[in-house]
Amino acid sequence: MNRRNFLKNTGCLAIGFTISGSFIDVPAPMFQDLPQSLKRHPNINAWLEVLANGQIRIFTGKLELGQGIGTAIAQVAAEELDFPIKNVEVVLADTARTPDEGYTVGSGSIEQSAMAVRYAAAAARQKLLVLASQQFNIPVDQLTITDGKICTLSGDRVFTFHQLLNGKQLTDNVQAPVALKPKDKYKLVGKAIPRNELNHMVRGEAYYVQDLRFPGMVYASIVRPPAYEAKLLKFDEKALQKTNPGVLKTVVNGSFVGIIAKEEYQAIKAQRWLQQNSKWSAGAKLPAARDLITYLKSLPEQPDEPSIKGTLPGKDAAWIKAQYFKPYHMHASIGPSCAVAIYDNGQLHVWSHSQGIYPLRNSLSKLLQLPTEKIHVTGVPGSGCYGHNGADDVAADVALLAMAYPGKHIKLQWTRADEHAWEPYGSAMIMEAAAVLDSAGNITSWKYDLWSDTHSIRPGGEANNLIAAQSIATPLKAKPGHGGGAARNSEPYYTIPNQLITAHIVQGPLRASALRSLGAYANIFAIESFMDELAEKAGKDPFAFRLAHLADERAKAVIRKVQELTANISLPANTGLGIAFSRYKNTASYCAVAAKVFAEPAKGIIQVQKMWAAIDSGEVINTDGVINQTEGGLIQSASWTLLEQVKYDAQHITSRDWVSYPIMRFNEVPEVEVVVLDQPNEKAMGAGEAAQGPASAAIANAVYKACGKRIRHLPMLENLMKS
Repeated sequence: MNRRNFLKNTGCLAIGFTISGSFIDVPAPMFQDLPQSLKRHPNINAWLEVLANGQIRIFTGKLELGQGIGTAIAQVAAEELDFPIKNVEVVLADTARTPDEGYTVGSGSIEQSAMAVRYAAAAARQKLLVLASQQFNIPVDQLTITDGKICTLSGDRVFTFHQLLNGKQLTDNVQAPVALKPKDKYKLVGKAIPRNELNHMVRGEAYYVQDLRFPGMVYASIVRPPAYEAKLLKFDEKALQKTNPGVLKTVVNGSFVGIIAKEEYQAIKAQRWLQQNSKWSAGAKLPAARDLITYLKSLPEQPDEPSIKGTLPGKDAAWIKAQYFKPYHMHASIGPSCAVAIYDNGQLHVWSHSQGIYPLRNSLSKLLQLPTEKIHVTGVPGSGCYGHNGADDVAADVALLAMAYPGKHIKLQWTRADEHAWEPYGSAMIMEAAAVLDSAGNITSWKYDLWSDTHSIRPGGEANNLIAAQSIATPLKAKPGHGGGAARNSEPYYTIPNQLITAHIVQGPLRASALRSLGAYANIFAIESFMDELAEKAGKDPFAFRLAHLADERAKAVIRKVQELTANISLPANTGLGIAFSRYKNTASYCAVAAKVFAEPAKGIIQVQKMWAAIDSGEVINTDGVINQTEGGLIQSASWTLLEQVKYDAQHITSRDWVSYPIMRFNEVPEVEVVVLDQPNEKAMGAGEAAQGPASAAIANAVYKACGKRIRHLPMLENLMKS
């Protein structure tokens, strides 16, 4: 029995096999693990549609956050269908059109959404060939797809996808095994395909949710309390109306106060007036910021199972110890959180830059007591994201206002001061590391403790953690977050026989949630700083010390590439080179970073002059996308590491502008160089959160080399003189 008949007789000749020439390319391995997104939405038409105008429309439940997912998804779809990429339209995150893929988080858009589209497109290709064979009585092995058309090998007959389907769509389930296009035949994947949306950005054209405009649209503002848990006691609505022309409606629901006005500036002026002419209760007290480490360690902990390997020696062993600290960080989005909503004819439509439009819809349903089928959420990119910022909160705010003022599009954009004061921050963290070296300078034992607030209070389909839900007349109590990624990358990727890693999850004083890379940034900062300290104790070169403790050849490869990139750089006085490495989540992208830093403690100067990175994200879909994500991660991490921290007094957040919460300015941005180690035969992995952790430690290690100051507490510029 030949290969074709065997497959047919065993029931394996399904839409998942691609027919190439006169035989079927069977995928290896035979039984594939399809992406979870595809398992939840297995129909081809959940991911793609054939349009009458000759285009293909692709759907993704992920939102464009600057990671270039729209272009990458277009690439994989066009590749598998042999279709012109210029004729591929990608629809992002819309509850009326796209599959529910949860949240756009964890560098998972490529691994889940892009790969789901890849398999769906490959299955569609096979189904189209089978349909053409049946419809035109031509053997499948005499058909091929070229440039978006089905052609006979002789070239005498050509059909478009739309002609073949006659207005219908492919509804078959995608089932493993699915044969993908051979990688050596790729024309688009692995290339630097330009991102179309960049044209709108650089020209200042409408692109972001902040740019949305609708006919007759009105504008809103929210009056926040002066402190956490403060309650509205009194305000004079008549005086507000008298002194603020243009105000259309004041919405008061418990301590939730919203203003709707004809023009945006009228809404802002009314907000300022109410802030000065309303009375609130005192609200919650905050602990002294200078004692935050002591305070966090004194709080009751959520139970968490420690990670244990081998057996640690006792206290009498020659333990080397160090403590590291990361303060609260803001998302610090350049564009403050924004949403637009309209409630009309019993339907609520919300435009939001939320990372999870389906969870947001479910949360709004519970907040408003409105069925989910009455709520439509359209995802629109926001100007800056980096995690769980104020996008869900501002959407809830404007939804409440829309319900109270139906028939009009209402736009609400938070002020800078409100964004800084009320967004959920990246948690402060304490990291304590200890290790024992043997006589050869190898790490034999490792003990690591971290203290952290939650890294996730996303609404997640509930309403409790929305600010508005906690302020309305019948308030919902905020639900405490869980660790939510606090322990991410807390276990070193190195080969160390005896380990004990313990995460102490506490409820800190400030509102905290997911910030880009979650706990990985702080944990890798601590681990990789400590690795340099241990290398010095062992009398070893930092590159060699790391390589000696690694078994994974891909990990070694990124370190060696950075070593090669920095082999011949000059290091004048007060200039140092630092390195660091991590594998994000210990299962995803590999990244090694080097930083060249000038440091002059007497003058309070730290200048990051150049950063290098080598990254291995498996199979690369868009080379520019990986490079851009890595470059952005390096620069953002440098800003966090040198400058950023949320400041507060006994009751209020005081970091409410760019002066009190500085971020890296353009003239401070270092030169960056990124090398991508493409692995076309490996799984494709996201790159957006791989560089932040090693970048921080590389800078710290470079500062030490430059001036002898070991800075273990961030931000570095504030702690330079204390070290």
